[in-house]
Amino acid sequence: MPRILTQKLVPGMVVAEDVYTYNNQLVLLKDTELTDKAITKLEFYSILSIRIKGDSAPVSESAEDVPPEEMSYSQRIKASPEFKEFKQSFENSVDDFRGQVNGILTASPGNSVDTDALLDNTNSLISKAPSGLHIFDMLHNMRSYDDPTYTHCLNVALICHVFATWLGFPDRDVDAITVAGLLHDIGKLKIPSSILDKPAKLTEDEYQIIKTHTVEGYNLLKDLNIDDHIKNAALMHHERCDGSGYPLGLTSDRIDTYAKIVSIADVYDAMTSARVYRGPLCPFKVISIFESEGLQKYDSEYILTFLEYVVNSYVNNRVLLSNGLVGDIVLINKMDLSHPMVHCGSHYIDLSHEHGLYVEAIL
Repeated sequence: MPRILTQKLVPGMVVAEDVYTYNNQLVLLKDTELTDKAITKLEFYSILSIRIKGDSAPVSESAEDVPPEEMSYSQRIKASPEFKEFKQSFENSVDDFRGQVNGILTASPGNSVDTDALLDNTNSLISKAPSGLHIFDMLHNMRSYDDPTYTHCLNVALICHVFATWLGFPDRDVDAITVAGLLHDIGKLKIPSSILDKPAKLTEDEYQIIKTHTVEGYNLLKDLNIDDHIKNAALMHHERCDGSGYPLGLTSDRIDTYAKIVSIADVYDAMTSARVYRGPLCPFKVISIFESEGLQKYDSEYILTFLEYVVNSYVNNRVLLSNGLVGDIVLINKMDLSHPMVHCGSHYIDLSHEHGLYVEAIL
């Protein structure tokens, strides 16, 4: 029974054994056939890999196989001059960031980290997409399904910048939280690429090695002259407020503030990533998983603020509903953010009162 990295899973694979979180909460049952939602749920719980049945026959469809009505929003963004400029700048920033991180890896204890230089590229990208939602849309539409560590870290940093601004942090803290996003996964650079990028089978020992990236990241930063919150974010970004995270199983009052913010940005980025079998996932589907699975896992003030800002950004957008109807979002339900009110033709549909009906795609 091969162990497959979550980012390599595709719908159609069959789970070979019950899947539990780090505090033994059941996530998926043995013999479950994976769907897109199930894979996204695994990412939500930070499950790095699972065992699948060797004779699973995964369904792999390219983005071209997705119905046009589900891709039009993405296509419209990709066709824009702003996207093309942002994409080129982003790729250049990843190259610069790689060089800066290599400098951190070789720095002597006590050396200062030039955070201003780290922020130059992120600030430049922010200036090219001044709307917070605009940045999210750019990121969702330009990446491959298995982003390298450097690309993911830049994604998370940009999300952290927007998120910290939404939370009302002063500029100095926004900058530091952005750097925390940039460096949160630096420990993965200490994991052998033969393990981190292994396309199929992972041994149990290899699986445990990947989980050490949080401690490895902290160890890389702990003796450098950089904000302690940034060091803690590298160590604690997989901790959860209910104690279900790793490496220490900390609860809310012991998790660093920056780590709480980075953890939300980190999981949101993973859950909304494009995959080999589909384009970027509809934000309303991701928000639904956060609402049903995660309000106890994240700082309530932070997660509710994040989700509400994301959802409100889509008011007046045209959407496709799961029953095939098309309409415009006119009102957000604060008690049920993933189920807004939609104006369809001559009538209004309150999705919070319609069991089983949901936003399928943004058009």
